[in-house]
Amino acid sequence: MYKKLLLYFFVLCSTIASAQTTIIDSIISGGIYRNYRIYIPAAYTGTSARPLIFDLHGYTSSALYEQAYSNFMPIADTANLIMVYPNGTLSGGQPYWNAGFGGTVNDVAFISDLIDTLFTQYNIDHDMVFSCGMSNGGYMSHTLACELNNRIAAIASVTGSMSTLQQLTCVPNRPVPVMQISGDADGTVVYGGGSGSMGIDALVTYWVTNNNCNTSATFSTLPNISLIDGCTAEHYVYNSGDLGSTVEKYKIIGGGHTWPGSPYIIGVTNKDFSASEKIWLFFRKYKLNQFVGLNESENVNSINLFPNPATSAVSIDGENISLVMIYDVNGKLIVKSTQKQIDISTLSKGVYSVVIVSEKNRSVKKLLKM
Repeated sequence: MYKKLLLYFFVLCSTIASAQTTIIDSIISGGIYRNYRIYIPAAYTGTSARPLIFDLHGYTSSALYEQAYSNFMPIADTANLIMVYPNGTLSGGQPYWNAGFGGTVNDVAFISDLIDTLFTQYNIDHDMVFSCGMSNGGYMSHTLACELNNRIAAIASVTGSMSTLQQLTCVPNRPVPVMQISGDADGTVVYGGGSGSMGIDALVTYWVTNNNCNTSATFSTLPNISLIDGCTAEHYVYNSGDLGSTVEKYKIIGGGHTWPGSPYIIGVTNKDFSASEKIWLFFRKYKLNQFVGLNESENVNSINLFPNPATSAVSIDGENISLVMIYDVNGKLIVKSTQKQIDISTLSKGVYSVVIVSEKNRSVKKLLKM
């Protein structure tokens, strides 16, 4: 499917490249060079913490294509939120996400490392970090809901699912708000399941059960605004989950393996609503601290970094400190330690960001090396 996007390559390149707020950057994670695109809205000034959304591409696709295909940019401009489009690694010569499919690449660790880096570079609301994705990127978002829900507040999947094997190992340990958008005529990720993937109704039931939501959904049919798109849309909302969580499903009757509302038609694409708009309206209702208890920036006064400025060593004073990471101004991880006393004598003079992880808290502090 994504091969057809090659037809739009030159258009996309000229359109996205002209947006000065799209930045291409990279980090090293798990010993692998990983790159990503980040879209910063014009309204962003850094004076207030802003939400962050990961948008993960599908199998054989890329960050460039996903940025254009989902078209979150107008929403990001209006809501003043930051969009991040990472690239997966190659499997069989094609880009993909290791959403429990096997292999040695740890994409959960990559997303976590990328969050650490972005926290040091931008003023991000630690309680409003979300993930969505198309197809394989939807699978990966479900994986993050299972394995990184201490950092990801809520997820959305468009035409993705969860493997039946991962279902057996997924232990979220908290309610996770989930939105699922799928077409019942999807020939790639079949709505009824199969080939090792959960059916969409079974997937939604899994999260409804996990969140302890009402098992009966509030149902509505979306207005059939487009009479020529070849499909219609139904909306199911499972309310009253633990800690205010919900699960939502958009079922596209006659819809294919496509992103509703996308400006690029590469199959039966619903034009009655914008998936990107619905995803943001869903995400903005939730904050991580309503599910895990502590805001990552809360209780920062209970963790002390001293001396600061420092010359040769720095100490961390706080309870249950499990990890300390020091980043330079470019977001490169310089030091990673489980100790409360860290040798910084070999570091160059300058300003560093120190991420301190405890049992229930994650704080970021500035360190001046003299």
